[in-house]
Amino acid sequence: MAGSTIAVGAGCAVLYLLNGGRWSVTLLILLAFIFISSSQSEVSSESHKTNETGKPKSPPQPDELAMDFTTVDFAAKTKPTFRKAPDATKVVTEGAVSLKKSAKRVPKVIKATRPVRKSAKEILTKSHETLVNSNIIIFYTSLTGASERTARRLYEHITSLGLTNKPQILNLDEDVDDLDDYFVNVPKKDQLVYILVLPSYETDSPIDYFLDTLQETANDFRVDKYPLKKLAGFAVLGLGDSESWPEKFCYQAQIADKRLSALGGRRIFPVGTVCIKTGGELKVDEWIRGLGESITDDEPFVFQEMESDDEDEDSNASSEDTLIDVEDITKGFNVASSDEKIEIKQMVAKDSPTYKSLTKQGYTVVGSHSGVKICRWTKSALRGRGSCYKFAFYGIRSHLCMETTPSLSCSNKCVFCWRHGTNPVGTTWRWQVDEPDVILKGALEGHYKKIKQMRGVPGVDSDRFNEAFTVRHCALSLVGEPIFYPHINEFVGMLHAKHISSFLVCNAQHPDQLKALNKVTQLYVSIDAANKNELKRVDRPLYKDYWDRLQKCLEILSTTQLHQRTVFRLTLVKGFNMGEVEGYADMVEKGLPSLIEIKGATFCGSSSGNGNPLTMQNIPFYEECQNFVRALNKEVNSRGLEYDIAAEHAHSCCILIAQKKFQREGKWYTHIDYKRFFELLESGEEFTDMDYIAPTPEWAYWGSEQAGFNPQDQRFNRKEEKLKRKLAMEV
Repeated sequence: MAGSTIAVGAGCAVLYLLNGGRWSVTLLILLAFIFISSSQSEVSSESHKTNETGKPKSPPQPDELAMDFTTVDFAAKTKPTFRKAPDATKVVTEGAVSLKKSAKRVPKVIKATRPVRKSAKEILTKSHETLVNSNIIIFYTSLTGASERTARRLYEHITSLGLTNKPQILNLDEDVDDLDDYFVNVPKKDQLVYILVLPSYETDSPIDYFLDTLQETANDFRVDKYPLKKLAGFAVLGLGDSESWPEKFCYQAQIADKRLSALGGRRIFPVGTVCIKTGGELKVDEWIRGLGESITDDEPFVFQEMESDDEDEDSNASSEDTLIDVEDITKGFNVASSDEKIEIKQMVAKDSPTYKSLTKQGYTVVGSHSGVKICRWTKSALRGRGSCYKFAFYGIRSHLCMETTPSLSCSNKCVFCWRHGTNPVGTTWRWQVDEPDVILKGALEGHYKKIKQMRGVPGVDSDRFNEAFTVRHCALSLVGEPIFYPHINEFVGMLHAKHISSFLVCNAQHPDQLKALNKVTQLYVSIDAANKNELKRVDRPLYKDYWDRLQKCLEILSTTQLHQRTVFRLTLVKGFNMGEVEGYADMVEKGLPSLIEIKGATFCGSSSGNGNPLTMQNIPFYEECQNFVRALNKEVNSRGLEYDIAAEHAHSCCILIAQKKFQREGKWYTHIDYKRFFELLESGEEFTDMDYIAPTPEWAYWGSEQAGFNPQDQRFNRKEEKLKRKLAMEV
């Protein structure tokens, strides 16, 4: 006992020295040593007692029973289950302890349960509303007129029902400026009901843009997931041709029906599918009557609250526990297959209504998305009756100019457009792409073919007729958005290789393409309004951020494209965009164009049937255009910018404002030296708009007696000539 005490004391002294004289650490170690020694003595005592009785040794057990934690339900309030400890004789034999082997490591396994899809019966909801007091809007889109006629029959039938509110009928392509106004920001009307009459086309049509917009809305996290939940209901009537296109019969109407439902709309009547060739009118009338009865019926209708695109999947998924490997967890996500084929349509297929409409207007459709058309000023120049304003301003002889476009599609639906809304529209290129050499070859062939047709026209000058078969200028402004074409730089390069000058017009809605544009002879940017609200009314743009896009394009003109010869083109429409000169001056100050063209809008015919809201009252007189130009020039100069009125072409109701750098010693140099332009281009040197200027003829000056008409040509007044012929016949 004394020896143990001495040993402990010696140990404490050593520990005290080793830990730097810390008594607290020394005492802590001492207490731990005493506790361990006491435990060992108790075990030794128990072992001694067992040996004395002659019983086998067993490992120390704190309790007779062991708890099975793998079967305990901690969430339950019942008592845990216990199992007896294993027999000690199986563990210890003849005083030797057998150690239990550790379990073999295996891949981690997660136990999961497949989700069970709710059946359709579980999500059916009964409406407690009737549709007698609903506000009904009938939408339609039509290229051949069949859908429009059907929509009007539907309108007349619903009107005859004597509902509280009179229905409204709208053309999706022409009457609806922004689809978001109806399919994202639903109008604030009580019990609003949408009825859509939609045809289906094998070729590209405006319906494709409508369906794409619905899909983009569904995938846009910035908007409400179910914007159409505010509607009281919707219904879709599809028209198609089951004989010619059985596999795509009314497929676009069915897609629209599903997407409207996916956006939260409630279907109040089954989607109609009518073949226009086999009893179409009878089936249309039957569907219309059925819809009318559904609207006037007092019985509440049942609808599906929310629908999924996965309705066709098997809903009887097993609810049994399934073992899923960790590596397989991500395999359940809905990922589009890379092998999935997406059909790419032609923008203007030869058998499409768009093709027929454009060719009827005199266009030659080149390939699947380009076009060419002979200008009326080309015909006039061939007969010696004058050229267009481009000759007065820039020296372009109209009989040497080809008007074409590599993209018939546009991102605007301008109220003053000459094309009557027949060309395709879109914000993304979703069509087949033709090669630029194919387009150029087809455009030249189509242009020359139109020129040949003029050989028998009275008054055609033979010299100009022969010259017309060598195109020297290309106006990329026919229709659509030329800069939208993916290979626009290659196309312009091919024009320049043939020494054909390029005059490219864009609508300031594609800043990325504008920034990447290579050198052109002259770059036009259409500036059709002074503020955001007016621009929406006039251009009816498809892009939601149309104003931001315009502002970006102005910045690009004054920075990246500062080397270009740039022109602002303003088309004046009375009652739309002639009221705010200051806004235009802001844009001039931001974009710093070389030149500014101001032109009065041209009347394109009646507003009925083509969605054009303009009448003759919206067409400004030349005097009104002159006053606007004077006011704009004054406002621009008041801001320290050096511009002045340079030239005019009264016959076209067009006036040109130019930077004063184009004026030298009192003479204007707004014309282009085309030979010099190609010399500079082929040299590879950098050059600006001032390196290829030419003098402007005095007959084109602002305020000149000729007012932009070439004295070498002969003025032709149709009314005067008609009167002369009438008098000659009387004599």
